[in-house]
Amino acid sequence: MRKIIHCDCDCFYAAVEMRDDPSLVNIPIAIGGSSDRRGVISTCNYPAREFGIHSAMATALALKRCPQLHLISGNMQKYKDASKQIFDIYREITPLLEPLSLDEAFLDVSRVDRYRGSATRIAEYLRYRVEKEVGITISAGVAPNKFLAKIASDWNKPNGLKVVTPDGIASFVEHLPVNKIPGVGKKTAEKMRLLGIETCEHVRAKGDDFLQQHFGMFGARIFQLSQGIDDRVVSNQRDTKSVSVEHTFAIDIDSCHSCLEQISMLQQELHRRYQNLKQPRTVSGLFVKLKFCDFTQTTVEQQASISQQSLFKDMLVQAYQRGAKPVRLIGLGYRLMKISDRNYQQLILPI
Repeated sequence: MRKIIHCDCDCFYAAVEMRDDPSLVNIPIAIGGSSDRRGVISTCNYPAREFGIHSAMATALALKRCPQLHLISGNMQKYKDASKQIFDIYREITPLLEPLSLDEAFLDVSRVDRYRGSATRIAEYLRYRVEKEVGITISAGVAPNKFLAKIASDWNKPNGLKVVTPDGIASFVEHLPVNKIPGVGKKTAEKMRLLGIETCEHVRAKGDDFLQQHFGMFGARIFQLSQGIDDRVVSNQRDTKSVSVEHTFAIDIDSCHSCLEQISMLQQELHRRYQNLKQPRTVSGLFVKLKFCDFTQTTVEQQASISQQSLFKDMLVQAYQRGAKPVRLIGLGYRLMKISDRNYQQLILPI
């Protein structure tokens, strides 16, 4: 039985800002872009969340909900420095560390002898060290697998700890809403609700065959997770499957022709990011994303190589025709796959 800890910093960017300026602690603050430049909220502290503010919300809407919101543009280098401190502490405990972002990670402590192998005490130690040395709090979930540990870390936020023991798995997952299952988004959750499925208990009652009948192979995965079964290992080898670039415009672009004029600039930035990948990858497909003025969005995707980037224009036209409305965001991206050494030259092809 594995012993997995999921560590998640509490409102990370905001926590770093409050650490450096204690006058911000008890007022609503958010890290994000300016409202007059179509900014969005990256994160906010808990006083701000009481107003219904959350990450990915438009800054303009956040300010409507909370006019006294203290908006901070953010300092990414400062957040990266804090993240490095935190992950250095984690690595003192185990090399089996899987970062998910600057402020979130899985740790496999199954073979750690410290504290007589108690994952609970190790999690308490990590929380103590991070707060003492970095000055921010983290919440942690301890469980026999990644799925349960991640859910548990959110159980007693902020600054909390939740432990799911092997003999407590059944009772823990029984009443979990299905939207807690990875991959179950709004549309899938609504479809499940119409089928009489709202909790993991309902999933198990319907059975594996029923789930696969309505959701294909993903149904089998849903059925497994509803029982608290997750065999994924903690891995520090991340497989980059895509690279992309997006730009949100200060003023909506009101024609397809004007959208096409942005392609060259976006392609250059996309190719720069591709060149900077740490591990060689070959391009197996292209995709274009448009977000319209009413926040609806669409994506066009096509199998292609890096030498076929002229397809971006045709794909953008196709995406635009789906909405035929002013555009607030354009994104371009590559789908990636691992390559052999003989294909490495693709990395340096010109645009």
